[in-house]
Amino acid sequence: MDYDSGTFSHHPHQPVQPTDRPSKIQDVARAAGVSAMTVSRAINHPERLNPETLQRVRDAIASMRYVPNALASGLRLSRARLVAALLPTLVGPVFQELIQSLDHALNQHGYQLMIGRTGYDAAQEADLIRAIIQRRPDGIVMIGMAASEEGRALLQASRIPVVETWDLTDTAIDMLVGFSHSAIGQAVAAHFIAKGHRQLGMVSGDDARARVRVAAYAQAAQAAGLPEVTVAYTPAPSTLGGGRRGLAEILAQRPEVTAVFCSSDTLALGALVEAQHQGLRVPEDLAVVGLGDQEFAKDTAPPLTTVRLDGTRIGQLAADMIVARTLDQPIDAQRVDIGFSITQRSSG
Repeated sequence: MDYDSGTFSHHPHQPVQPTDRPSKIQDVARAAGVSAMTVSRAINHPERLNPETLQRVRDAIASMRYVPNALASGLRLSRARLVAALLPTLVGPVFQELIQSLDHALNQHGYQLMIGRTGYDAAQEADLIRAIIQRRPDGIVMIGMAASEEGRALLQASRIPVVETWDLTDTAIDMLVGFSHSAIGQAVAAHFIAKGHRQLGMVSGDDARARVRVAAYAQAAQAAGLPEVTVAYTPAPSTLGGGRRGLAEILAQRPEVTAVFCSSDTLALGALVEAQHQGLRVPEDLAVVGLGDQEFAKDTAPPLTTVRLDGTRIGQLAADMIVARTLDQPIDAQRVDIGFSITQRSSG
């Protein structure tokens, strides 16, 4: 329903917290100078109000970021025992480990997991956040940072416990479990440089987190005096075909490239296929490093060197934070950097 229809160190910080309780229908009524029943009617039966009153109520709703509670009723239990997870995509394996861990940990405490897809789109994310808040879950887990200002504002105003994951920021909405994408880019560049590579490329998704890795990777190469990194972007979510096309694009521009970082293991698998298609030996002619350490990574030919991200620990910690908050128990840390590692195999 929309408004009109009704392993690295980190610096501790204090998460951004809303200053007031979430707005209630009575607050909107006072702001609009009408009764609570009129606000309810504006949300559920706008055709019953005159245009001037309806607009006044809608303006109050928008200014206070009021989200109606879709579960409000005398039959509602004191707790929904429901946690929502918002993912950018439901396809591809990159978030699978995190979601499985989160679901398992929540189930152990009697909570159910609801999953929504944001589609790497800020407007779609804000609409989804608004719909989920209406259902008043016990907690919300974001895979990545909230991308839209509207979505962030809605989450802050809701007072629902929120855990952002898969990234680090000094402006978290509430709680945070993640790792530094900038540090990953720097670490992979250092890995290649230590092995003697001077001509670097990168096949990357075009989402915001991937672009942070690209920038850090390129900056690290530049700082080491290497030529400019050649980057091929592919639409998110990643596909094997995107990895093939990305590597082909890089080699067409700069055949001298000897090392390629791919922003997911799926892209890296595509790069391995394309390298074989072009008659290149891996790693002798071309080193390839992926990201995610997916189950298939150890079984590629050759086995894939990749950045290991501990999705299991992220899911467990996110669940622990949500459950502790709902039970008014203390939380050890509201911001956790779990770091990452490079799993060395044969491809790079």
